[in-house]
Amino acid sequence: MPRLTVVIPAYNESAVLAAFHARLSKVLGQLPMTCEVLYVDDGSRDDTWLIMQSLAAADPQVGTLKLSRNFGKEAALTAGLDRVDADAAIVIDADLQDPPELIPQLVEQWQAGYDVVYATRSARAGETSLKRFTAAAFYRTMDIMSDVAVPRDTGDFRLLSRRALAALAQLRERQRFMKGLFAWIGYRQTSITYLRSPRLAGRSKWNYWRLAQFAIEGITSFSSAPLKLATWTGMAASLSAFLFGLKVLLKALLRGDPVPGYPSLMVVILFLGGIQLLALGVIGEYLGRNYNESKQRPLYFIEEDHPPASQAPLHTEATRQS
Repeated sequence: MPRLTVVIPAYNESAVLAAFHARLSKVLGQLPMTCEVLYVDDGSRDDTWLIMQSLAAADPQVGTLKLSRNFGKEAALTAGLDRVDADAAIVIDADLQDPPELIPQLVEQWQAGYDVVYATRSARAGETSLKRFTAAAFYRTMDIMSDVAVPRDTGDFRLLSRRALAALAQLRERQRFMKGLFAWIGYRQTSITYLRSPRLAGRSKWNYWRLAQFAIEGITSFSSAPLKLATWTGMAASLSAFLFGLKVLLKALLRGDPVPGYPSLMVVILFLGGIQLLALGVIGEYLGRNYNESKQRPLYFIEEDHPPASQAPLHTEATRQS
């Protein structure tokens, strides 16, 4: 009988975990396969870990993993997938915006021969117009700039086959953009569409500052276009400045008019200075990425690891490094 593991990274999700697990258990109970659940606590500061432990105590198919601190969702997701020893894994958030009831459709496509089955949002209920606009702009920007085709309007909710998991485990870069990594590994991929529901309880951890950082992370991880853009912008600015200077010189030589003074000089200086700082900022982003990668720090540290009671421990080491 095939085995399926559902990985749920969570950070401060105590308000919704019990309701999520009740819906998830009902869905998994209907699947004709052995199902396990792995909750990953990404250094929560509320009762998330205690609730995870109570769920594991009541259900032998539930395992729990606690990171030593908040490493971020991408690292928590990686930690959970590193510990999957099944024929397939499903990644889903605990906030119930991604309905567990779609899992049978993901499994059906996997059994049809696909290695990655991702869920694409047809609409995003419960979100502001600004949030929907910025999300759409990000995915379309990634589609244009990225060297890898990242599916539009698609989050982390997806199924990965065993060989897709094995391929993903080889990608140990420190600056992780999981949506891009899922696409980068290739293999046969397909999608299903769904209406994303509003968050059941609690608050989103993604403010606009974190979303902006996440967007920069995604673009710089899978595209060198910003570096090329800085080059072309610099060339265009230099050409514009040269043509403007030539115009001023010819005007002074041919018509005897005085060279424009302070206002035009300040405009040119501020324009060129802004372009230079923008280019330096782009270069700094890529340089910082190389710096972080060169340190080769582990992606995460684990404080507690409790596999499902229905199986033997999968791993005994306290950390995963590569």
